[in-house]
Amino acid sequence: MPESDAPALERRRDWRELALGYGIYLVLALFVLVMALLSPNFLRPGNLLNIAVQASTVAVIAVGATMVILLAEIDLSVGSVAALSGAVTAGVLKFAVGGAAGGVVGLLVAIAAGLAVGTVLGAINGVLTVRGGIPSFIVTLGMLSIARGLTLLYTGGRPIFALGPDFSVLAYGRLATVPVPIVILVTLYVLAALFLHTTQLGRYIYAAGTNRRAVALAGINVDRLKLGVFALAGALAGLGGVLLTSRLDSAQPTAAAGWELDVIAAVVLGGTSLYGGRGSVVKTLVGAIILQLISNGLNLLNVQAYWQQITKGGVILLALLLERSLRRARGGESL
Repeated sequence: MPESDAPALERRRDWRELALGYGIYLVLALFVLVMALLSPNFLRPGNLLNIAVQASTVAVIAVGATMVILLAEIDLSVGSVAALSGAVTAGVLKFAVGGAAGGVVGLLVAIAAGLAVGTVLGAINGVLTVRGGIPSFIVTLGMLSIARGLTLLYTGGRPIFALGPDFSVLAYGRLATVPVPIVILVTLYVLAALFLHTTQLGRYIYAAGTNRRAVALAGINVDRLKLGVFALAGALAGLGGVLLTSRLDSAQPTAAAGWELDVIAAVVLGGTSLYGGRGSVVKTLVGAIILQLISNGLNLLNVQAYWQQITKGGVILLALLLERSLRRARGGESL
């Protein structure tokens, strides 16, 4: 290669690195700009707050899904696990601890029951994947069906409603002037980012996704690590289910149907590699917000729901193709 071409090649590398590192934020800014131009109501504070609150439930679940995908695994069961966790929370709250009469203690018991269900189902996913040697795609696909069936059995196919004002605080309460779901979301993402980027265990999650053998040689039990991450993903799916149930003030047997696809889309749109070892929970949050921006913006423009699904899928595929082409170009230059 002529020496005179070196500066131009270096500049191209720099632009690709910037696109890979910060492209998702540019996409977010472009979406906001386009929707602000198309709809005068888009930038109203109430609408922006609504977008954040609506995105919060999927974004909460996506934290655990990000960690699973960083390990080069997948969890397709999170939507059904969320539905079952929400149903159990509602059932315990209404029938076991006396609903509103149960007070704060009863509310905490009900929430703990929902989170426990999510954690147990996530742990089962992990055990079958790690100990059973079954690919996580198959395991969690089976759990998707099992958890949805259990939800229908538990509820008898009917919603559990009228859960009391104390429970609705999770969805509609405010801490100072900030909605509680936003407080939960920000706290969770700060903790997750600190865990992944500042702790040894978090760094092992990244490393295990690309080089399991090296992590094992460092003395880390990779199987136990995977078990813990799957259990955590289940717990966070349970938390998402609790928040959704609070927002609806009812546990719907069909709640969160298809959410596993939205969750995975948020993670992948945020740049986390399905091959493991590369990704960021912060970008996952941006991905979840972009997905909600698409739905909200198209609703404001009175676009049919069918077109919303097509648009959302097209944006995801376009983002993935762009990222893949950038990485291939970078890899080609390094050969």
